[in-house]
Amino acid sequence: MDKNLHAGHRQRVKNRYLSEGLDSFNDHQILEILLFYCIPMKDTNELAHKMINEFGTLAGLFEADTKDISRRCGVTENTAILVSMIPSLARRYFKGKWGDKPLLNSSTKAGEYAVSLFAGRTYEAFFLICLDAQNRVNYAALVHEGTINEAPIYPRMIVETALRHQANSVILAHNHPGGSMQPSKADIEVTKKITAALGAISISVMDHIIVAGDKYYSFAEQDLMG
Repeated sequence: MDKNLHAGHRQRVKNRYLSEGLDSFNDHQILEILLFYCIPMKDTNELAHKMINEFGTLAGLFEADTKDISRRCGVTENTAILVSMIPSLARRYFKGKWGDKPLLNSSTKAGEYAVSLFAGRTYEAFFLICLDAQNRVNYAALVHEGTINEAPIYPRMIVETALRHQANSVILAHNHPGGSMQPSKADIEVTKKITAALGAISISVMDHIIVAGDKYYSFAEQDLMG
């Protein structure tokens, strides 16, 4: 009897998704339907509430470490892996939407592209976006993880990366997870050092984008590129 009830409930939830999409779903309902595909024949509503409560928000859960999800929520490794894959899947989705060699011919496009690179990242990272002569992306290279203050971005590594990916020009991009979009003194200094190092080999730095959540700050828009 319970199995029939669960089966009926799951089908009703699926039918609702098929007719309405996820926009009208609450966070716990979104997680509940996701859990259908790794926890068969069991009520996942209560578990969905528990998992979100454990990490505060649905986003916090998705961004959590796989082992933490498994340990704190009492779920299998398969369930934890599925849940923790969501941010990475989002980044892959955005990458596909931008397509091959997207054109970044404005600060707006550069900012939006940079935002997509940092979707779901809870740690600070630094990208070198290498552009060709038509301002199309040759490659977005993740050159560093960790704060600039703790581990400087070495210009030599930047130069080597730009040459490796045949950059005509570059855009720098890093994020401030959960912080302000405003550039720090270190952000400004490292921009100057990289610009000088790349200028010596005739590669121009078009912009430095700071991403905070779904918003961005453009050095070029603020006339900070010198």
